[in-house]
Amino acid sequence: MKNKNVVFVLFSMLMCLGCNSKPEKKKIEDTSNTIVVLTTNYGEITLELFNDTPKHRDNFIKLVNEHAYDSLLFHRVIKDFVIQGGDPDSKNAPLGKFLGEGDLDYTVPAEFRPNLFHKRGALATAREENLTRASSAMQFFIVDGKVYNDSLLDVAQQRINTMTARYHVIKSKAHKPLFEALKIASEGNDEQLATKLNDSIQQLAETYTDFEAYTIPEAHRAVYKSIGGIPHLDQNYTVFGEVIEGMNVVDSIVNLPTDENDRPLENVIILSTELKN
Repeated sequence: MKNKNVVFVLFSMLMCLGCNSKPEKKKIEDTSNTIVVLTTNYGEITLELFNDTPKHRDNFIKLVNEHAYDSLLFHRVIKDFVIQGGDPDSKNAPLGKFLGEGDLDYTVPAEFRPNLFHKRGALATAREENLTRASSAMQFFIVDGKVYNDSLLDVAQQRINTMTARYHVIKSKAHKPLFEALKIASEGNDEQLATKLNDSIQQLAETYTDFEAYTIPEAHRAVYKSIGGIPHLDQNYTVFGEVIEGMNVVDSIVNLPTDENDRPLENVIILSTELKN
């Protein structure tokens, strides 16, 4: 009986301690993704920005808040591929002017994620070839793409690995001078030398194997075989969002007639961009 009283007292004390202690507050993280509505003269496209790519998300939000995209064009439109916009030089650009080389004076560090890929409707960043695969500050594209079968996906996988090999070649100490020379030739409009240097780099890339080869996951293959996309860009360009409403608007734009530089014959204008949350 005495032992039972001891147990009861201990239990009562513990109960009282529990009553007096303050419940621990758990930090609740906001896992909701940011929504942006992009209004064009062809209709609205609603984008979801991924939290998995915070640098790209925050940069895009900053530009939207600054109204940096307002009045710019979708200057590059290729059926079964992409619609691309965000060149600051496209604002009020006359019809027919070559566009696509404008940008801000910084880049965004690459954020490749194994779960993010170039399926139809994906939002991704354009970029020039560089030693870190950093993204353009402003230029982005929305994937139109096409449906693939397994043999075409095998070819795309090979292209992914060739591009990855090229990246490793140009950043290597042995071959970096080739890339620097290519940049100088390109900036100086020496097309003959630029072509020669580019071919040399590409030949090195096709035989370079000192990196971990990429295999397209089966789950991604299933998506590419159903709704489509652009698999050969995976793990080389940063995907940071997707279209959640308005793919019909993307379809309308991607079917427009274009000139020899893939610019629509009639302007496709980003009238405004707006954060919805």
